[in-house]
Amino acid sequence: MAHSPTSTYRLQIRPSFELDAAAALVDYLDALGADAAYLSPILRSADGSDHGYDVVDHSVIDPARGGDAGWRRFIDAAGKRGRGVVVDIVPNHAGVADASQNAAWWDVLRLGQASRFARWFDIEWSRGRLLIPVLGDDFDAGNDLKIEGDELRYFDHRYPIAPDTSHPGDTPAEVHDRQHYQLVSYHLEQTEQNYRRFFAVTSLAGLRVEDEAVFDATHARVLDWVRHDGIIGLRLDHPDGLADPAGYLERLRAATGDCWITVEKILEPGEQLPTTWPVAGTTGYDALTEVSNVLIDPTVEPRFDALYRELSGDALDFHEHVARGKRTAVETILQAEVSRLARLVPSVERARDALAELLIAFPVYRSYLPDGREYLDQAVTLASSTRPDLAATIAALLPQLANPVEELCARFQQTSGAVMAKGVEDTAYYRYNRFVALNEVGGNPAQFGGSVAEFHQAQQVRQRVAPLGMTTLSTHDTKRGEDVRARLFALSEFGDAWAATVRGLLTAAPIPNASFAYLLWQTFVGVGFIDRGRMHAYAEKAMREAADGTGWADPDESFEQSVHAAVDAAYDRPEVHQPLAELISTITGFGWSNSLSQKLIQLTMPGIPDVYQGTELWEDSLVDPDNRRPVDFNQRRGLLARLGRNGRPLIDESGAAKLLVVSRTLAARRDHPELFGGYTPITGSGAAAEHLVGYDRGGAITLATRLPAGLQRRGGWGSTAVQLGDATFLDVFTGRTVTGSVELSSLLDLLPVALLLPQ
Repeated sequence: MAHSPTSTYRLQIRPSFELDAAAALVDYLDALGADAAYLSPILRSADGSDHGYDVVDHSVIDPARGGDAGWRRFIDAAGKRGRGVVVDIVPNHAGVADASQNAAWWDVLRLGQASRFARWFDIEWSRGRLLIPVLGDDFDAGNDLKIEGDELRYFDHRYPIAPDTSHPGDTPAEVHDRQHYQLVSYHLEQTEQNYRRFFAVTSLAGLRVEDEAVFDATHARVLDWVRHDGIIGLRLDHPDGLADPAGYLERLRAATGDCWITVEKILEPGEQLPTTWPVAGTTGYDALTEVSNVLIDPTVEPRFDALYRELSGDALDFHEHVARGKRTAVETILQAEVSRLARLVPSVERARDALAELLIAFPVYRSYLPDGREYLDQAVTLASSTRPDLAATIAALLPQLANPVEELCARFQQTSGAVMAKGVEDTAYYRYNRFVALNEVGGNPAQFGGSVAEFHQAQQVRQRVAPLGMTTLSTHDTKRGEDVRARLFALSEFGDAWAATVRGLLTAAPIPNASFAYLLWQTFVGVGFIDRGRMHAYAEKAMREAADGTGWADPDESFEQSVHAAVDAAYDRPEVHQPLAELISTITGFGWSNSLSQKLIQLTMPGIPDVYQGTELWEDSLVDPDNRRPVDFNQRRGLLARLGRNGRPLIDESGAAKLLVVSRTLAARRDHPELFGGYTPITGSGAAAEHLVGYDRGGAITLATRLPAGLQRRGGWGSTAVQLGDATFLDVFTGRTVTGSVELSSLLDLLPVALLLPQ
């Protein structure tokens, strides 16, 4: 993979920030030190789409995002600066919210199985007509459905009329009954859906890219970018939804040569990508977790655990929350997917119940049989133990579930990832709130931090198996911005202050669900007093995702009013605002220290680091859509220019210190890639050695502070030192040169981090 970048910078391309805006930013990315611009999806998506993951036409670049002309100008701008381009693509699904915008979907609705596009979509034709759940109630011959020319109209929705199915004098209901599709109540999307979706999103229909013709049609433009426009990398969205991820990746690799390919794959603890996949690695959620763990003190877990259980009344551990969240998913929003699995084995009694239990028990997002057979066996053992009455049924299903040539096997694997995502990320992460810095995509809230030795071991594995995989700290999907988590890491060092503060808050601004209140107050500690509207929007999404007191389908007005009242109290009532403000003030400086440490570690650990747009300064975003807000690049340009004249900024609200760390480190990786090819742990000698994360990447040495509050309490670094040998090194942040035995008190006096390059 000769064309892998040394770093990437993620840009969200959207109608309000299209390709010409990105082209105008290339000089800034170059000055920042980024090697490649990494773009969100740019193929034509549904009108008004801000994210681009709902592609409706794979043959054209979205006109709303700049179109072909904007693409050409962007490519030219990147080429003139010598910067690479990486693009995010979406092979798993397509946007079908407005049928008239997706020509392939429209043709399927019009012609049914006779359409040349019928093979594109994963439709269960044996169930009869394609169900479109858009009606407010079950369809009747009322006045809401109308015939207009060769279309049926339901309010703003348009649907094609099949040839020879509409005659003068026919009622809309009669014409509707002759179509290849059936408009049904939106309530049925959970139970009666007969086409594969992305998770539970009915407006995103699954694509059958395992079909070579479908692959060719949906990837022609992407391959043209690689072959003719010099694209050096592709990021693949949601490979877990594909029927045959390995086969897809092999076909893509054959078509793209040595293009740098990463996959959005969430790995559970101890899990690795299949070694046969021809990719560089994941998009970095596993790296995010490793960085987080090393900056959290695992010894304080008992204190935080006891406090959470006492104040929240939550007696369940995380794994129990996972099981409950997954059960909620299979019994509500993913009922249709489980039922489809059961229809594949009509002769097996109670198959649906058994399959649901297996999905709940599955320990990872999915297997890729024959890879991952051990996960299926674990699920069988656990499900049979949990439901002994289903053990015989589970045993009867196992031969098909374990056989990759069986349709049940493929579809079960496609479904298990959706159950995990909806049950864990979107439910359990909002219900189990012991320490929410851990409740991150790819994270493990059951593990409260980790040791430096564990971190080094993980990086040695990463260097061996995925040295060119992506690393990240923030994405468009993370639950919290990286610096929100960093401040919460600092909270873990202030257990007494947190206990006193949260006890008072729970009393002063009560919420019916104490666990959710625990989440809310941690969120305030992490982000501070951000714009009130942002916090209200976050609180609404978080409580509805938790679905424990209110929910998306049936909001509880009284519960939600109590939460919004608590949010307002944090801004308006002194007895709520003041203790929060005092705690935030106490930990902010330590949070900044953690921010700089985690950023340097992420930028220099094995892998290719990505910087999510705007995160070169302090990042206080919450879950989407908050983390997709516009970025003030003019502010960042100005700060970067000033750093060039005065390279030793203070660590303060401006974030200039973080910009220094990011820009100097990216430049070092781009200018000296030969110094970042290995991994050797570096340990300090002295009483404060446990506060150091250090390693040599093959010439470039990273030194970062961990647990800064504890370090301060013990009086600082004292005589703790690192041995650098006879070589002379330059600290790229301060301009100092060092050699031999160096005391950390002198090396890390201005910043909590150092990046040393040999001279």
